[in-house]
Amino acid sequence: MTQPTNKLFAFYRLPHADHYVEIMQDSNEPHLLHSLDELDRSRGFVVVPFQVTPQTPIVLIEPDTVNQVANDAGTQDLLPTILKRQTNREDYHQDFLRFHQELKEGRLSKIVLSRTETILTADALSQAVSLFHRACRLYPRMFVALVSMPNGEMWLTATPEVLLDGSGNNFHTMALAGTMRLQGEELSGEGEHVRWAPKDIEEQRYVASYIADRLKTLGIDYREEGPRTVRAAHLVHLRSDFHFSLPPTVVLSRLLSTLHPTPAVCGLPKQQALDFILQHEHSQRLYYSGFMGPLNAPDSHLYVTLRCMQISGTRQTLYAGGGLLRESNEEQEWLETEAKLDTMRHILCI
Repeated sequence: MTQPTNKLFAFYRLPHADHYVEIMQDSNEPHLLHSLDELDRSRGFVVVPFQVTPQTPIVLIEPDTVNQVANDAGTQDLLPTILKRQTNREDYHQDFLRFHQELKEGRLSKIVLSRTETILTADALSQAVSLFHRACRLYPRMFVALVSMPNGEMWLTATPEVLLDGSGNNFHTMALAGTMRLQGEELSGEGEHVRWAPKDIEEQRYVASYIADRLKTLGIDYREEGPRTVRAAHLVHLRSDFHFSLPPTVVLSRLLSTLHPTPAVCGLPKQQALDFILQHEHSQRLYYSGFMGPLNAPDSHLYVTLRCMQISGTRQTLYAGGGLLRESNEEQEWLETEAKLDTMRHILCI
């Protein structure tokens, strides 16, 4: 598939699928939504930011044309030439001190700190589709998507985290937290021999408890499974799964508003952590740690936009974050974000 021109599009590949899906919108006129409530009346591929604002609206790509395409392991890699990499360690240091102080003084029990790395190239937009195919080959366990945006940018993601997956009235969400890098012989398995640190176990339990509490508040009966270790590229995480049916009294947008952003990308208490992130984090998250995927087309597969890359002309901005607790150590947290950034770096052959 060559890169579409003058059309909005979304390509996505579900985990372990033997094909990917192309969604094309005949018009290049964007459909911008300004509230999650509008998703109840929408169908197509949605891209939702971390925080909906006039500058970062919800983007809806309507499916005028939908194609299923077999995965092509023979697709030639056309990769952009790397000219320069920019990482600001000092910004992260200042953010960590500020965020960690909130934890030490007891105003927050968990907060997620994110950062970016900028890769300058000759031109990545023209190679974006090739990068998508490469991500599909590198990361068969993950949801991979490439989306064109109304401002001419593209976003590429390879993410392991389901926000909401549904067929009919049967839904699934997950609590995914805790991160460990696999090394050596561990890379031949699924992380079944990993021993988790108390900090990772506690962080994952915060997320799982939040989701369970929110589902109960909505009057939703659920079945919880886990936690268990799951692999995502060269990393493993702790994951609990929640399966449930949506009662007629709860509309989809209300459930999404309750879940997003989860403590896995935000913190607890949720509103205080969200406000603090928006006010103090150096880098703007934009669509990082939002969610994207097909909505009611006919099924819904919405994934949290983690391990992602914003592609704009000669600039690729890579995003990663990590959950901080009171006992968090700055250097260890920095190394965790480095490991997460490697997911997108490997696509660029860095």
